[in-house]
Amino acid sequence: MKRIGILGGTFDPPHMGHLIIAQEVLCALKLDQVWFIPTYEPPHKHDAFVQADYRIDMLKLAIADNEKFSLNTIEIDRAGKSYTINTIIDLKKAYPEVDFYFIIGADMVEYLPNWYRIDELIKQVNFVGVKRSGYSMDTDYPVKKVDIPMVDISSSLIRGRLQEMKSIKYLVPGSVHHYIKEHGLYEKR
Repeated sequence: MKRIGILGGTFDPPHMGHLIIAQEVLCALKLDQVWFIPTYEPPHKHDAFVQADYRIDMLKLAIADNEKFSLNTIEIDRAGKSYTINTIIDLKKAYPEVDFYFIIGADMVEYLPNWYRIDELIKQVNFVGVKRSGYSMDTDYPVKKVDIPMVDISSSLIRGRLQEMKSIKYLVPGSVHHYIKEHGLYEKR
């Protein structure tokens, strides 16, 4: 069985924290690959985010130099609200020879009891939790915990810095920074 990690999110924008999490879990669990799956519309977030095409382009740029990282647009292609259970069921049908490891931050570990069809989901996929400051990793659900270097970067931090005309250098890959500037993303309107 191939072992593939899944890192989902809005990636609005993708940042160094996403890449560090993916690389650390890849190595710690000896995964074959990590697939980045941008969501079209997350059920739990209501922040405005840039359209999917921009987020896909930025993700392609962010992961371009790592042959173990790839992009999967299953949720964007589906459109509408994305529930993890639907994505996992579809992925397992399409890739029956793969054992999937769903990577989540500690904020989502705390939120697991509220996930749609969680009791079914935990039978379908291996959850992997990574630390995030301000959140507990305690849960009654089976979650493999992976210690990663604590990097307190979030997409909302980056959007906020851009709104305040502050630098985001070294918070996102250089290619993503260039893309954001080139397309005028997240600028104060």
